[in-house]
Amino acid sequence: MMVRSQAPASDGALLIVDDDRELCAMLVEYLEAEGERAVCEHDGARGLVAARSGAHPLVVLDVMLPESSGFEVLASLREGGERVPVIMLTARGDDGDKIRGLEAGADDYLAKPFNPRELLARIRAVLRRSGEGAGESDGEGAGDGLSIDAERRVAYRDGQRLALTGVELEMLRLLSARTGEVVSRDALSEQALGRAFDPRDRSVDIHISSLRRKLHAPGDDGSPIRTVRGEGYLLLPVRAAARRGGRS
Repeated sequence: MMVRSQAPASDGALLIVDDDRELCAMLVEYLEAEGERAVCEHDGARGLVAARSGAHPLVVLDVMLPESSGFEVLASLREGGERVPVIMLTARGDDGDKIRGLEAGADDYLAKPFNPRELLARIRAVLRRSGEGAGESDGEGAGDGLSIDAERRVAYRDGQRLALTGVELEMLRLLSARTGEVVSRDALSEQALGRAFDPRDRSVDIHISSLRRKLHAPGDDGSPIRTVRGEGYLLLPVRAAARRGGRS
């Protein structure tokens, strides 16, 4: 039997997927008092259907869920090409869950227990990065090399669209705006994650690692993103694939 997602009235509402019904009810009440509509699902299977519906601008996704884990839900979303922003809820102090979630394509994470005000701040930061409300289109004019369409919130490498999260796109935009120059972790954290850099938080490094993999193209001699120890990261000029190997 097909599992149905939220009714049409939930269109545009944030989606919270967590089996703690008391927590969900509290978050819905708090978020709505702050001007943000929210609805809930309480297992991974129903959460995945709702997240795939296109009705929700952002998903708050718990790791521990019945039916399917949060990691499985996230993997299904990203493998299916859905770019809906996702904030993972992880166990406090479990760095493995945090790293696994970010590597799987989560935009951010928050450890339980948390202050609802902190969740709201993360939600709004992610929505700003993802350009919620901007038009989506494959567009024209994505030529060779690296191309970023800021209005459509998409990027291309050698004419191929890159499957980037909102955070990755923002980090790439920041690096490309200063190609050949070092961009500090502090700047990447503040401008792409919306919070001050914390040396204990590996979020910036994990997002950069994922971005490196996605920018890699056959024939590349290493990644175009280089680490400058103790300073940050820099993006080297990305040449067109057609120009590699001596072709003009």
